Parts: sequence; C-alpha cells; structure tokens
Amino acid sequence: MKILLYIIGALALIIGILHLIAPKTYQVDRKIVVSKEVDTVFKSLCSLKEQQIWSPWAEKDPEMKITYNGTDGSIGSFTHWIGNEDVGEGEQEVTKIEPNSYIETELRFLKPWKSTSTGFFEIKPIAEGTEITWGFKGENTFPSTVMMVFMDLDKAIGPDFEKGLAKFKTYIEK
Repeated sequence: MKILLYIIGALALIIGILHLIAPKTYQVDRKIVVSKEVDTVFKSLCSLKEQQIWSPWAEKDPEMKITYNGTDGSIGSFTHWIGNEDVGEGEQEVTKIEPNSYIETELRFLKPWKSTSTGFFEIKPIAEGTEITWGFKGENTFPSTVMMVFMDLDKAIGPDFEKGLAKFKTYIEK
C-alpha cells in the first residue's frame, strides 16, 4: 500500500511539474499574398459560407453537416458543423470585424474534446495585392497544459492553414 501511495505521489508531482513548465498560451498562424484588392479579400473572408469553399477541413470530410445562423459576414453570424473523426463537431461565430483589416471568430470545439479558441484573419494592402494572416490562438488550461508539453500545435495545425490559404488564393484569384 505504501508503494502505491509513493507511485501516486510521484505521478502527481510529475504532472504538476509538467503543468508548471507547459506553455500557457498558443498561437498558430500562416501568411499568404493574393493579387486581389483588400476590400474583395475582406468581404470574402468575412463570409462563413465562402470559407467553407476553400476550407482544408471540408476536404477531410465532404459529408460534414453544416448549418449557418445569422446574417453571413456580420458579427453574430455562426456556423455549426458535425463531421467525421478528422473534423469533429464545433461552432464558429464571428465576434469582431474591423473593416478591411481584421476579422475575429470564436471557435468552440465540442468533439472530440471541448475547447475554445480565437480564430482570426489579419488583412493588409501591400504593393503586390493583399497580405492575409490566418490563425488561431488561445489559452491552455489544465489538463491540456500537460498535453502541450508533448504536442507541437504549430506542426499539427500549421499545414492545414497553409493548405487552406493556398486554396483561398486559387479561389479568390480566379
């Protein structure tokens, strides 16, 4: 019995130390330049329905069930999806719009595990067209802090952002 208590104590200590050293916040983002005017890009990115056209996750589950609520492209509009194990279930709600420069959404993941993140698009005009930064950020809470010690979120999600931005570029420049 004493050995079991030592093992449990050691495990609790290890988990506590991992929690203390783990990153408390995360951010993953990628950039691309498209040869379209900022207002055209901004209007397209505001639309949750248009996002589905080039979404890398839509490709992972073509049978995903999606519903839209509210006025698309405006604060308060949101989408709910239910998909396979690759995309899970969740919601995305537009929470902030700064015309022609910034869009923010709340991403509420419901399955396979619950979490909330902030999605964003930063848009700025440049000589070649429009630079887009697409990403998401949030805070790690226990027990996800412990998992983040062993997981590279940038490597896990970054390629999806790259693929989505490449698809967006093809879509918007046609």
